[in-house]
Amino acid sequence: MTRNRILLIALLTSIVLAACGGGASQPSDDTQALSGDGYTDISPRELETMLAEKDFFFVNVHIPYEGEIAQTDAFVPFDQVEAQLVAFPADKNAKIVVYCRSGSMSAIAARELVRLGYTNVWNLDGGMIAWKAAGNELIQRDA
Repeated sequence: MTRNRILLIALLTSIVLAACGGGASQPSDDTQALSGDGYTDISPRELETMLAEKDFFFVNVHIPYEGEIAQTDAFVPFDQVEAQLVAFPADKNAKIVVYCRSGSMSAIAARELVRLGYTNVWNLDGGMIAWKAAGNELIQRDA
């Protein structure tokens, strides 16, 4: 890829995150931050640590399918969270981590889970784009 194309992609990603982030605070690479919407944003590095001793329900909410992070437990479209609530833990205090491609769809899903009464919701800030940029792999399932 040319440098200009990479810069354009980075700029567009930043615009999408800013427009769709719902005012969530931006954590540093090492620090989790509680958003203004009742969920916690985490960095790829924090997610790596969490996955080493996984104790949470891990959900890909991106549509359409563009890959996944290892150990994903479920796929629920970001705009179908309430309609597919049966896919989530019944315990409203269960730790749930959501992610999507860029972080915007998962921020919407995280806000919806909080609205529905979940109290321990986490969002991968920057989504699969940030995950890959941090040097991590994505899994691609065959169609």
